[in-house]
Amino acid sequence: MMMISKELLDGLNAQVGHEFGACMQYLGIAGYFKSEHLTLLADLFFEQAEEEKEHALKIVHYILDTDGKLRIPAIPEAKFDFKSAEEAVQAALNWEVEVTGQIHQLMDLAHSQHDYLSQSFLKWFVDEQLEEVTKMEQLLSVVRRAGERNLLMVEAYLAHLDSGE
Repeated sequence: MMMISKELLDGLNAQVGHEFGACMQYLGIAGYFKSEHLTLLADLFFEQAEEEKEHALKIVHYILDTDGKLRIPAIPEAKFDFKSAEEAVQAALNWEVEVTGQIHQLMDLAHSQHDYLSQSFLKWFVDEQLEEVTKMEQLLSVVRRAGERNLLMVEAYLAHLDSGE
C-alpha cells in the first residue's frame, strides 16, 4: 500500500526531474567557468551539480520507501553558453529560487493532506533551499562587485572561503 497520495507522488516524481535538471544546469555553468579558466568557480558548480544529484536520489529513495511508483520526467536541455560570469551565477540563483517555490508547493500539498511523514521529509529540503539561495545570492554579489575584468578576485575570495579563514 502506497504511503503517500497519488498527487504528492506525482509532485515528488516531477521534483526528481527538477533536481536532475538543476544538476545538468550546474554542469553547464561549471563547463562555462572551466572554459574561462576560472577553476574555483568551475569546481564550486561541479560540487553544486553533485549536490543536486544527491537531492534527486534522496527523493527517489523516499518515493520507493513509501511504495510509490518512480516516474522520472524528461529533463530539459541545460544552458551551456553564457555572456558573462554574472549571467551564469544569476541563472543559478534563478534556478534555486524556482526550486524553492517547487519545494514549498510540495510542502503545502503535504500539509493540506495532513501527510506528516512527507512534511518531515520535505523539511530538510526547505532548510536546504535557504542555504542554496543564500549561497548564490552572496556569490552573485561578489561577482557583481568584482566585475568581469576582475574575476580572479572572485577566485581569490573562493580560495579564502575554502581555506576556512
